[in-house]
Amino acid sequence: MIAGGFGTGKTTMVRSVSDIKPLTTEETLTQASADVDHLIGVADKTQTTVSLDFGKIGLNESLTLYLFGTPGQERFWFLWNGLFKGALGAVVLVDTRRLASSFRAIEEMERQDVPFVVALNVFPDSKDYPVEEIRDALDISPHTPVVACDARDRASSRDVLVALIRHLKERSAVALESR
Repeated sequence: MIAGGFGTGKTTMVRSVSDIKPLTTEETLTQASADVDHLIGVADKTQTTVSLDFGKIGLNESLTLYLFGTPGQERFWFLWNGLFKGALGAVVLVDTRRLASSFRAIEEMERQDVPFVVALNVFPDSKDYPVEEIRDALDISPHTPVVACDARDRASSRDVLVALIRHLKERSAVALESR
């Protein structure tokens, strides 16, 4: 899963990293959503995901990841429930200019016990914060990886997915050791 708040770059990440032309469900923002989709910090946003995005990437000859990008607006969060079933892990994409927009995604990952990494999507006007400051502001475990990325860049997005896979492997190894 690729989750996060409204306008954090989820669709952009799926598009940049997918080996196939991704399925997207973007629709044009209209005046009717003006009171619901607050564009603070994303004033140039003209489209939004209304269901999910789907793509896939082959990491090697035997490992393919299926990517499901979630919608970010609260009125579509009910769609996340189906995506949690069978998810091995998730990327929570964060815009450091609007940290609060990612709180719900992090809460849901923790509530559903879905392992995740936090990917700080670097926007041109984003401040560079120390990772520990971000970790404290998001109130996440010291074991949750935090990585910087540019969701527009294929290599950067791929590196986020590799960080997620490493995190999943480490969690599996710890779980096996504790048996």
